[in-house]
Amino acid sequence: MSEFWLISAPGENTPQKTWERLNQATSTGPEKLSTNFKFNIPDLRVGTLDVLVALSDDLGKLDVFTEGVTRKVAQYLGEVLEDSRDKLMENLRIGDATPAAYLHKFTWEGAKYPIKQSLRYLSDMIGKQVSQIEADLKTKANAYNNLKGNLQSLERKATGSLLTRNLADLVKKEDFVLDSEYLVTLLVIVPKNVSNDWFNKYEKLTDMVVPRSSRIVFEDSDSLLVNVTLFQKVVCGREIADGKTEVTRLEADKKKQFGPLVKWLRINFGECFTAWMHVKALRVFVESVLRYGLPVNFQAVVMQPNKRSQKRLREVLLQLYSHLDNAHVSSADAAAMGMDIPGLNLGSADYYPYVYYRINLDLLDSQRL
Repeated sequence: MSEFWLISAPGENTPQKTWERLNQATSTGPEKLSTNFKFNIPDLRVGTLDVLVALSDDLGKLDVFTEGVTRKVAQYLGEVLEDSRDKLMENLRIGDATPAAYLHKFTWEGAKYPIKQSLRYLSDMIGKQVSQIEADLKTKANAYNNLKGNLQSLERKATGSLLTRNLADLVKKEDFVLDSEYLVTLLVIVPKNVSNDWFNKYEKLTDMVVPRSSRIVFEDSDSLLVNVTLFQKVVCGREIADGKTEVTRLEADKKKQFGPLVKWLRINFGECFTAWMHVKALRVFVESVLRYGLPVNFQAVVMQPNKRSQKRLREVLLQLYSHLDNAHVSSADAAAMGMDIPGLNLGSADYYPYVYYRINLDLLDSQRL
């Protein structure tokens, strides 16, 4: 199952006790409603209440944006792999970990996201990082897709109607008069319904036609490809050779770009996914402080609900945390954060007494974009 719930609940004396109580209620016993993992968030800089309120909205938008870019990278990697698409999941890694394994063992990556920096700084840093990945993805995808499109166009010409096909694979050297100073062979596509007219009249089209020089080289259901030799100093064989050369060049270019592109997509999928989970961590931290107040004391948990137990799990969580107030921040907490506000209520369409975010790791679900 690819659905996870990321929640936080206020610490009962200690976050560890919160974890033990939650785990006991949901992960043990005959029901075993979910499999739970600690989602450890470090002590980040709280800042002032007005900053937290503004960040709450901004982080929601950043969450959607970062998830979208993560999915785009994953889905484009699947497109690039083409016939090897069955190997996509083994390429969607964060280091050596699958997305689910990374989520199970989430650890804040302080080297990438220094915890001494402000929450706004961390949010802006992630936004810039993911925006750059999105811009690079567009550039690389456009270049590779243009190359693929040109190659596919030439390949279609090789299998379509004689009017659009590249003729390089249909003719042989013996179909042409070669190395002649005065003679040149042309290729003509003749509709089958007028083929008799062609063979009866082609010698009279001009006095420069070599008699009895036209014959059928290739035919499809609609047309004939015929050759005819004339007394003209015209070079006509160049385009045929160029057609083969162009296909060969494009195939070589595609093969040359494939490896580096797959490597870039793999690396930047990991970067995007890491950024996405850190945005989730920032959201949990900000919302937990806004809901539960100061000092910071909460436990974040990743829950993987059992497929048929989601309703029951939601009921158990409500029993555990229905005593929590309606996202209220006391006047004392507001004063401690630098604002004299008697209280704050945060509305949400997906509101529960505890902080809650859904994570869908079905990264190939295009409807999520």
